[in-house]
Amino acid sequence: MSGHGFHVHGPHDHELEHAAQHGDSHAGQLAVVTAILATVGALFGYMGGATQANAGLFKNDAAIKKTEASNQWNYYQAKSSKQNLSELALELAPESRKQFYQDEIKRYKGEKVEIKAAADKLEAQATEFDKKSDEQIHQHHRWAQATTALQIAIAMAAIALLTKRKWSEYLVYGLSAIGIATGVLAWFHI
Repeated sequence: MSGHGFHVHGPHDHELEHAAQHGDSHAGQLAVVTAILATVGALFGYMGGATQANAGLFKNDAAIKKTEASNQWNYYQAKSSKQNLSELALELAPESRKQFYQDEIKRYKGEKVEIKAAADKLEAQATEFDKKSDEQIHQHHRWAQATTALQIAIAMAAIALLTKRKWSEYLVYGLSAIGIATGVLAWFHI
């Protein structure tokens, strides 16, 4: 600040003037890289959250289908019990009632075939939902790994700017490459 010919400026002002006069493009370049990494990291974080939510939904669908299949198997078991009682009754019934119990046994056998098919279909659907959930969890882990690598790269960029050490800048670029490569793996479900 100047007043009556006397000029005083603080250390921050001096650094800004020095950077403007001597052109510290390194700091500017690293700042742009950091902003890009933060943006990509935010996108990766979003994708990680989305895949985690999808995995939960698929796991929930699998549980619902398993419950429905269990209900079908219970129904199958009830029909088997009724069939067994009809078979027992067939042996004990008078000749005039035997045809009734034979018809009942035949009906229960037919119903059990349909119930078993429905239960098998529900179990297959549950297995498919479990598989989809596992795939989403794997993809979620990839997104989380990518996001973590980019977050560490951003932290290293701050250290590189403060210390002006070349090795820390190389570490920023290396971690960035690892993070982006892991994100690409997540994108392609690898």
